Amino acid sequence: MLAENLSSALDVFKTKAPSLVGVDIASTSIKMVELAEAGKGTYRLERYAIEPLPKDVVQDGNIANLDQVGDALRRGFKRLGSRNRNIALALPAAMVITKKIIVPSGQKEEELELTVEAEANQYIPFALDEVNLDFQILGPAPNNPDEVEVLIAASRKEKVEDRVAIAESAGLKPRVMDVESYATQEAYRMIAPSLPANGRDQNIALVDIGAHVTHFYVLRNNQFLFSRDQAFGGNQLTMDIQRAFNLSPEEAESAKRNQGLPENYDNDVLQPFMETLALEITRALQFFFTSTSYNQVDHIVLSGGGALLPGLDELVAKRAGVATVIANPFASMQTSDRIRSRQLAQDAPMLLIACGEATVPSSEAIIRC
Repeated sequence: MLAENLSSALDVFKTKAPSLVGVDIASTSIKMVELAEAGKGTYRLERYAIEPLPKDVVQDGNIANLDQVGDALRRGFKRLGSRNRNIALALPAAMVITKKIIVPSGQKEEELELTVEAEANQYIPFALDEVNLDFQILGPAPNNPDEVEVLIAASRKEKVEDRVAIAESAGLKPRVMDVESYATQEAYRMIAPSLPANGRDQNIALVDIGAHVTHFYVLRNNQFLFSRDQAFGGNQLTMDIQRAFNLSPEEAESAKRNQGLPENYDNDVLQPFMETLALEITRALQFFFTSTSYNQVDHIVLSGGGALLPGLDELVAKRAGVATVIANPFASMQTSDRIRSRQLAQDAPMLLIACGEATVPSSEAIIRC
């Protein structure tokens, strides 16, 4: 049976329980979001928290020090102040192998499991007992009503188990293991209503500027058309500050966050960095145009910590020739009285993955615990 190949720590792909706290373990911080249903497919933001991580304890999505990340998660959850210990986590897309297959409809679950296992053997370069493997029925096949489209997903067990161990060490209960790109896609559903015509029938470039990597997606009607990762992010600005002002990495990061830099910082360091970042975004757009049949995007949405750089949205709009906005998945949500609106406006671009994880279950989610 396919289920026997699953890690004992998790039941992958099982139905996601409602009311989960979304937990995003990024390279520099842990972000947490708790939502509540507000009726008719809407949500209310109950609380959120951002807890910094020590340097280099998470590298390229790999957790180098489980104890330190577990301690940070415990501190962040205490700051969050929630009684709900059921959480959703996510793996970087690079750690998950996904494949869509077409199979005859009407199969019993046992038959479908055998079909998936046979297909997985062709596409997964590991023994099945080394991976968490499961599947999701996406719906009818595009060209044949007698077939269904099924998504297979697999990840090395240790990648899943590291995150589960961290959560459990903090006294939390992991219920869902999603994929970061699909959690971002779920959060985009919250952003789309703030775009002209709700973004319908338009190509929307979503640019997530992290510390080390910028993720570039293009979506149309909430579905991915294109994705690309670029090894360039906010950490490059920190290194530029180090070189320009002869600071240690810690001093440069602190000065960047607290705006404690000399007057020439804007002209000599910040503006050149933003120009380079804008150039990377326009290059990604060109990759999209040459890789697909499309020749335009209608809007650019900036997210991640890098999106907070003052004036970056205007610069990107100017260089790309495309209307550009800063992501806020909470813009159309109700918020609890404990949320400070001004602080939320600053933090919202960094909370997409955690927000997507915290949403009520949908057929789009990939990995379940």
